[in-house]
Amino acid sequence: MNKILGIILTPIFYLLFGLFLCIFHPVQWICYKLFGYKAHKKSVDYLNFCLTYCNLFLLNSVSFKNEQNLPVDQPIIFVANHQSMYDIPALIWFLRKFQPKFISKIELTKGIPSISFNLKYGGGANIDRKDSKQAIGEIIKLGRRLKENNWSTVIFAEGTRARDGKMKPFQVGGIATLLKTTPNALIVPVAIENSWKIVQYGSYPLNALLNLRWTVLAPVEREGKTTDEIVLETENAIREQLNQPRRS
Repeated sequence: MNKILGIILTPIFYLLFGLFLCIFHPVQWICYKLFGYKAHKKSVDYLNFCLTYCNLFLLNSVSFKNEQNLPVDQPIIFVANHQSMYDIPALIWFLRKFQPKFISKIELTKGIPSISFNLKYGGGANIDRKDSKQAIGEIIKLGRRLKENNWSTVIFAEGTRARDGKMKPFQVGGIATLLKTTPNALIVPVAIENSWKIVQYGSYPLNALLNLRWTVLAPVEREGKTTDEIVLETENAIREQLNQPRRS
């Protein structure tokens, strides 16, 4: 049933998703060039509201749960599992008051309406995966911006998408670099559920009738722990939320 509905509804979803990307591209340009960062950020927030709720046209529900009392005057490193590209709009929209920035492949800064413009001018880090020196330098610059502006960042610590929903071990490198430049940052796990099922059959059809969930978990206590221990505790908190086996 889900797949059959997906065959019917996917063209509508893609039409609206693409339309919003095209509409907000000139809106972003105007906001950034004429009014600066704050106006640009507002335009990006509303773009991602629209992209998030395109899921309703696949009859998918969107649930975001954050019961944590997180500060807005302190940098936060949100560490999440990664299941599909559709993880990202909801994180930008629902975490908007924390001004989340992303670490992205530099290839994405060209050719994609709205998304490429935001990656260039939104304050995140655009890394060349073939050039480790450049990548580390960009992450260090991102860490400095987090510290100076009390922004947050979202890291998909698996390094790649878990296309079957089963989490891969978290990588330490990017988080370790950020913690060196942003020593006062909070580490906050975010568990993403069922996003992988959207693309279970590939780009067509997209899946329908899903319950998509994003859950912000309790911050991880850092004092007296190594970076490896912090990352493992973060990973296991997400695994527990997703009912997946813990790693030791």
